Amino acid sequence: MKKYFNFLSFIALFIISGCVGSMPKYDTSTSTFIIFKTPTLKYADQGFISKASDETKVEIYSNGKAVMRLRVTNNQVCLSSLSCMSANEFNKKVLNANYPSDTIGKIFRGEPIFNGKNFVKTKNGFKQKIGSIFYKVEGKNIEFLDTMAGVKIKVKNMEQ
Repeated sequence: MKKYFNFLSFIALFIISGCVGSMPKYDTSTSTFIIFKTPTLKYADQGFISKASDETKVEIYSNGKAVMRLRVTNNQVCLSSLSCMSANEFNKKVLNANYPSDTIGKIFRGEPIFNGKNFVKTKNGFKQKIGSIFYKVEGKNIEFLDTMAGVKIKVKNMEQ
């Protein structure tokens, strides 16, 4: 009987610890309106952007249900509809194969992209124009547009 109880305890502990996983403690979580339009994906609705030191999580909701979840870490991107992949693979499948691997993470963090190329400081943020790419961060609002690749990412902070 004791072996059976120990076995059940082990299984219960395994299940509970499996659910805990390696989710980071997010430092900030911001309510936003997000447009995420690429040649392969199209989402636009209310959402949240949560940031930890080594991860960014983007969630878009429609009618109270998460329709898109994106987790960006230093070495991979996890998208609810495509599973996890390297950042370069994500760029090939979703954005543009010519983008640097850190592009999607930097966009959702509101940081300069392409190693700060053509960086221009503005009153409340900055902007960059790189070929067909226009990228602007004003306060907590973000706008990324690549007319050649057909990529549009827009984040409007709802907590201003």
